[in-house]
Amino acid sequence: MTAINKIKNALLIYSTPRLLVIFFLGVSSGLPLTLVLSTLSFWLTTEGLSKSTIGLFAILTTPYLFKFLWAPFVDRLPLPILTKLFGRRRAWLYLSQAFLISSIIGLGSSSPLEDLAFTAWMAFFVALFSATQDIVIDAYRIEILKKDEQGAGAAMIIFGYRTGNLLAGFVALLIAGSFGFMMAYWAMALLVLTGTFAAIVYGEPKNQEIKKVEKVGEGLNKFALLKVWFLKAVIDPFRDFTKRNYWFLILFFVILYKVGDAIAAAMTPPFIVDMGFSLEEAAWANKMVGFWALMIGTYIGGSLIFWVGLFRALMISGILMMVSNLSFAVLAGVGYNVPLLVFTIGFENFATGIGLSVFVAYLSGLCNVAYTATQYALLSSLMAVGRTWISGTSGFMVEAWGWVNFFLFTTAAAIPGLVVLYFLWKWGFRPDDAKEEAPS
Repeated sequence: MTAINKIKNALLIYSTPRLLVIFFLGVSSGLPLTLVLSTLSFWLTTEGLSKSTIGLFAILTTPYLFKFLWAPFVDRLPLPILTKLFGRRRAWLYLSQAFLISSIIGLGSSSPLEDLAFTAWMAFFVALFSATQDIVIDAYRIEILKKDEQGAGAAMIIFGYRTGNLLAGFVALLIAGSFGFMMAYWAMALLVLTGTFAAIVYGEPKNQEIKKVEKVGEGLNKFALLKVWFLKAVIDPFRDFTKRNYWFLILFFVILYKVGDAIAAAMTPPFIVDMGFSLEEAAWANKMVGFWALMIGTYIGGSLIFWVGLFRALMISGILMMVSNLSFAVLAGVGYNVPLLVFTIGFENFATGIGLSVFVAYLSGLCNVAYTATQYALLSSLMAVGRTWISGTSGFMVEAWGWVNFFLFTTAAAIPGLVVLYFLWKWGFRPDDAKEEAPS
């Protein structure tokens, strides 16, 4: 096959129905986190809350960190009536989305100044049901794709996810500017249904591995059946993962890889406001220019693995994310400058797009299809450690160090992850679909 034909096939894969379904599921997945972190941070900032308080709101996304604890139940447990009507994956998807929509409406109806606790609880519930939705979407995505489609699938889920980010950020801020934040959140709640309709159209994935596990329990009494279910659904996924070479180092790398980027992202909305930029300037730079830069980066990231191999792609994207954090330090030193803001936001999103596509493909390649939801939930939960707990202290860092030193710290925080990646690469660890030479 010629190089031109390879590139042509790599482009055509994005037009398949399975990839389009994944895009719309990604939209549903991308809406909630933006509403809880970025859009809510703008809301709280305009209400006059302190940076330390706004930073602590990141901790409310803790459900993303621990979703692997209930992932085995989402992975295997049938829901009464709903499973018979829609199948295992879609039953859990529709249930989680129903609660998610209700929580987003509740968050939009809250009043941070009058009852901050209620706002916090609603944000927590949005994160809880969004994390549950993500467990199902990740399993659904991996199960409907062929092995050679996983890289494109990783890019497409990010395309959809970031489209959801755009809607929950740029569009929500425009609606909030004209009609208030309540109407903005109510409108975003309805958009969660894009994933619902996509799953209705495509149908239920056929996971033969789960069916094999179900047959093991045929003919057993209830106690023995429960024991078999617990072993297969809860114990085996983690046991299977620990059989891999360097499994502990892999988990360490997953935690470290995007930690600097996550810490910086938590303070981006307050930073933009502090620099004197208006909500309109923030919306256009952070959500519109940034969106298209991220789409380009995501597209390149989806093809970068094909061009240079998985580990080189991870190293390249990690270095780009470091440089993007450094550009924020430059903007902090310069101050109010719209062209520099546009460049900084654009480059940051470009680097993030590449990094997410490559990293999601990496995580997907680590999963055994027999335990898709549980293993991917574990890996993506670890990825969220930086965003959830470490970034929760970001507001205190800014108040103590100032903006320039804060962004220099986030740049340096990316180095340990790249060091761990280098040794994984050098020592010969490979996911099943990563065939490339280690560095000498």
